[in-house]
Amino acid sequence: MKAERIRIRGQVQGVGFRPFVWTLARRMGLRGRVLNDGEGVLIEVAGDGLEGFVAALRQEAPPLARIDAVERSALEAGTLPDGFEIVASAGGTVHTRVTPDAATCPACLEEIRDPQARRFGYSFTNCTHCGPRFSILRALPYDRARTTMAEFAMCSACAAEYADPADRRFHAQPIACPECGPQIWFERDGQTVSGQAIALAAAALTQGQILAIKGLGGFHLACDARSERAVALLRSRKRRPSKPLALMGTLPMIRAACTISDPETVRLQDAAAPIVLLKRTGGAQLAPSIAPGQTTLGWMLPYTPLHHALMDAFDAPLVMTSGNLTGEPQVTSNAAARAKLARFADGFVMHDRDIARRLDDSVERITPSGPMVLRHARGRAPATHPMPPGFENAPQVLAMGGQMKGAFCLTRAGEALLSHHLGDLDDPLTWDEYEKALADYTALFDHSPAFVAVDAHEGFRATQAGRKKGLPVVTVYHHHAHLAACLGENLWPRDGGKVAAIILDGLGLGEDGTIWGGELLVGDYTGFARVARLEPAPLPGGDLAQRDPWRNALMRLDGAGLAQVADQLFPDAPRGLVRHASAAGINAPMSSSCGRLFDAVAAMLGICPEHQTHEAEAAMALEALAQTEGWAAPYPTGDGPVITTAPLFHGIWDDLTAGRTHEQIAARFHATLADAFATRARRLLHEGRAEAVVLTGGCFQNAVLLDYTVRALQGHHVLSHTRLPANDGSLAFGQALIGIASYETRG
Repeated sequence: MKAERIRIRGQVQGVGFRPFVWTLARRMGLRGRVLNDGEGVLIEVAGDGLEGFVAALRQEAPPLARIDAVERSALEAGTLPDGFEIVASAGGTVHTRVTPDAATCPACLEEIRDPQARRFGYSFTNCTHCGPRFSILRALPYDRARTTMAEFAMCSACAAEYADPADRRFHAQPIACPECGPQIWFERDGQTVSGQAIALAAAALTQGQILAIKGLGGFHLACDARSERAVALLRSRKRRPSKPLALMGTLPMIRAACTISDPETVRLQDAAAPIVLLKRTGGAQLAPSIAPGQTTLGWMLPYTPLHHALMDAFDAPLVMTSGNLTGEPQVTSNAAARAKLARFADGFVMHDRDIARRLDDSVERITPSGPMVLRHARGRAPATHPMPPGFENAPQVLAMGGQMKGAFCLTRAGEALLSHHLGDLDDPLTWDEYEKALADYTALFDHSPAFVAVDAHEGFRATQAGRKKGLPVVTVYHHHAHLAACLGENLWPRDGGKVAAIILDGLGLGEDGTIWGGELLVGDYTGFARVARLEPAPLPGGDLAQRDPWRNALMRLDGAGLAQVADQLFPDAPRGLVRHASAAGINAPMSSSCGRLFDAVAAMLGICPEHQTHEAEAAMALEALAQTEGWAAPYPTGDGPVITTAPLFHGIWDDLTAGRTHEQIAARFHATLADAFATRARRLLHEGRAEAVVLTGGCFQNAVLLDYTVRALQGHHVLSHTRLPANDGSLAFGQALIGIASYETRG
């Protein structure tokens, strides 16, 4: 009788893999054993039809399983038991993954809606196919005693399910029921209100009130998405005048408001349950101020039993936005919610299961070029990503990331572990969260880095912290890290050759000491050279230029010889003072930033010219205008290594005076950027100086710009981001890869 030892690597613990193997082996008449250990799942099996068994391991794996490798070796059949059994876990160094939190599965959803089921209406129903994982985990290995479920002792009924390999709750660590598990309640003014919590919440929402609702990774603020009065009240209380608000609804509710493609439907229904940006149709009755000026709405499906119960009771779309003070991290504890959200919320839906780590909702979209991740968070983290060929045996590395979209990266055993989104590190409380998360991941995954990789900007908090680690430090330039992150995500081999990288973002320190942001580089993991760039312009007022679009328009128009146009467009702005300071070089660093170019063009079109109330407000509005127009002819930009902007601004002004619509001008601007950079990138390919084109940087979150650029590069090998953010959220991954290449070259 043939016998084999089969090693399964990947996301295979805490997802019901062992009972799946047990059931499969018994069905196929095989004998042997299965266990968890530090490397993943180990199967020792004997019998006929092992090829079919191995094929079924991949084809029929549990929904949350992710198999990276199946390794097979011969085994002596005499060492195996007569039947097939699940045996106790073995020890060893932990190299397994932690499973991200997963949305309620269909079986659990059916159960909580069944009046005859013992978990009818229970807000913490879960099984091995769904429920909390990373948000409740305190330490590895993953078992109940090391989660925030430790204080809830299982009742006899739950214990029986937990111990039965034939039950879908076999070894489901968060298993619970109304008799033994966490409970929810409704509060006002710090006092529990008697009655059924979900019914009380639905009634409050119907009355136009704002609720704070405790979810998986933190609190949300919720209100009736149909009520302009309720949405306006939420915006007023939170001081969030225009930033789009996320929505939660059922699939029929979403279809009533947006057009949804099959890939978008799949994305919405993914176990990660991300917010997905969808094209609005205006068919549903929604408050106008949910996403002012935008052609898309951010929707997510209910992803916990509590959310499902609330949606069933309220039966209408809800605004579901992060529960935090503007600029601060989302609150996670009941005490913090009472202290910080009382000024926003009329009532609270509370529960007594602690949140071990803060996790914002992931944000994604589907573009003509495929999926796009804008925020890598709940449901996606802490998934690992394979290292490209040539990096399999690299040492453990810690990469600290940048200042915006804070995230760090740990590498180990041929994998990169990118942290969840932590926010902008300028905020002291966000920085505290970054430090806590770094210590958390380091302990959780027993990580001992050989060196640390940091951004070249010495003013970044993450850079400063990295230099204090007492480890060797590799310094990485911002845009080189963007290049490497996109290469790494696409598994570009270490010796795969150089690429032409179009990198468009807000800002990053360049090797010449200036602020870059609109670059064409030729490079690989080991180095880069800049071969083209946007024409630089001053950033008058430094950080104020990121807030005030008119400042960027003033500098670009003055530089194009159109000072009189700036005077006409911005009559009330302190133009003279800014011009004087810029001419004197006072707090006006030169920059090739593409993000600030977007701001300048938006200001010319009258889009929030004075102040932006949230990051990329002007750029998002410009993209929304362009989305309604379709393909457009570009403005001229010249042909040299510097992409001149004077012809662009002359063209925009000519179009404005000729009466062309803002939609047409916005589309032409997007086409101009795509054409200018793609033309120069194609030349590098034709000259044999590059093997492919990389599209990366935060501006490529703009679906119109991405689509225009991909079209302009049609017929050529193009690499872009589909699983990690194009923005600074993936910067640490690129830093890690460059750091490894540099560190090993140093010897």
